Amino acid sequence: MKLETLIENLQYEELINFEDVEITGISYNSQTTKSGDIFACLVGEHSDGHDYFKSAVECGARAFFVEKKLDTHLPQVVVKSTRRQIADISDKFYGSPSKQLNLIGVTGTNGKTTVTHLIQKILEAKQEKCALIGTLGYKLTSDGEYKEAKHTTPQAPELQAVLSKIVTKDIPNVVMEVSSHALEQNRVGGCVFKGGVLTNLTQDHLDYHITMDNYFDAKAILFKGLKPGSFAVINADDEYAQRFLDIIPKGVNVLTYGIKNSADVMAKNVDFSLSGAEFFCFTNKFSTSPVKLQMNGMFSIYNVLAAITVGLALGIDLNSCIKSLESTKGVDGRFEVIVKQPLVIVDYAHTPDGLKNVLTAAREITSKTSNLICLFGCGGDRDATKRPKMGAIAERLSDKIIISSDNPRSEDPQQIITDVLSGLKSINTQKVFVEADRKKAIQLLKTISDKQDVIVIAGKGHETYQILKDKTIHFDDREEARKVFLGIE
Repeated sequence: MKLETLIENLQYEELINFEDVEITGISYNSQTTKSGDIFACLVGEHSDGHDYFKSAVECGARAFFVEKKLDTHLPQVVVKSTRRQIADISDKFYGSPSKQLNLIGVTGTNGKTTVTHLIQKILEAKQEKCALIGTLGYKLTSDGEYKEAKHTTPQAPELQAVLSKIVTKDIPNVVMEVSSHALEQNRVGGCVFKGGVLTNLTQDHLDYHITMDNYFDAKAILFKGLKPGSFAVINADDEYAQRFLDIIPKGVNVLTYGIKNSADVMAKNVDFSLSGAEFFCFTNKFSTSPVKLQMNGMFSIYNVLAAITVGLALGIDLNSCIKSLESTKGVDGRFEVIVKQPLVIVDYAHTPDGLKNVLTAAREITSKTSNLICLFGCGGDRDATKRPKMGAIAERLSDKIIISSDNPRSEDPQQIITDVLSGLKSINTQKVFVEADRKKAIQLLKTISDKQDVIVIAGKGHETYQILKDKTIHFDDREEARKVFLGIE
């Protein structure tokens, strides 16, 4: 694509050394820049892409997307914000692929991954091809392999490239996790959403957003951008539900779901057992039907309700939605049962609300004569205010807890643990255990548990790595649990 074509609708400040060169790609990392690329000098919290333009030149960059003039003879397009406006040129370069797709965005603190997978299942059960983009990567079918993604929602050039690939594969539907960071940073700029889904809004990412109001404002971007004729699905039980409902544009079809508050789609007569959850699904405009899930926990019911409501918004009948989800066993690292005796569950819960939900679900299937044991930690270089809150939740809902490391990153693991401990009412050595080494902590679980107990290993879920101060190592909670309790290497 010619540079002039790439920027024809772009709001730019200035053109320097302009020449209508051929652009064959978009890059923002000088180490992966290819000949013919336009190199976007992104300005971030810790680095400035303008500092790497010489490396990009050496790699064959043909033009630059900048916020300030560079010392080079190559064409430069000066804009106010490269980070926000890279989405504009990415959408243009790949031919605005979202306009050719039924793109559904799912946002919220918890549940995004599961809900996207459930929506994909519902669509595929109706012989509708549906691709998925999210935390685990992206895949073109539910039984396909994941392709790696660096973020829950990819950076704009990668996202538009994936959407373009989906178009070329003749897949009409895409369901995508949309993180607050992606919305705030305009990574989804240019995307036209057929529908938006809110799972919930609870404390997370306050190291980035600072306040819950800012966090709400970021999530709200998805719904404010919906066009007439699209749909919005909102969790009526969420504390922020009404605020979201108030900002949805006129002409958007709004459907709500819930358990406690009146909603368009509701779950009643909820019951849990070791084999899963059961409830009756009541709807205002559709029908009523029993549901028997292989998944467990109240949070799973909310996830299922969200997916069913999307199905109804897309015109799929209730029974078809339910049937497709009753055979679903869940998502990797989300309340995933690893061992049966004791019952060992691995979950991605890494927020106060997420930990509360998973422990409440685990308590439902813990007998009165058994213990509920929780192993968890908190991530480094992230919102520190949630650490004592998670400690208090674990203490209140568990019979025994092991506090360990998660992804400490650049922080001292012991300091993170100290922050968690500050939320406990008392440190009873018969109930509270501390082991900073996560591998040893999982080994300790066997020492303090009996076969009838229920164990929750929370925080990392599907992750197969641990980020330490000076390196990233292979680490998988599921593998470690199997080694300890089953002797499987």
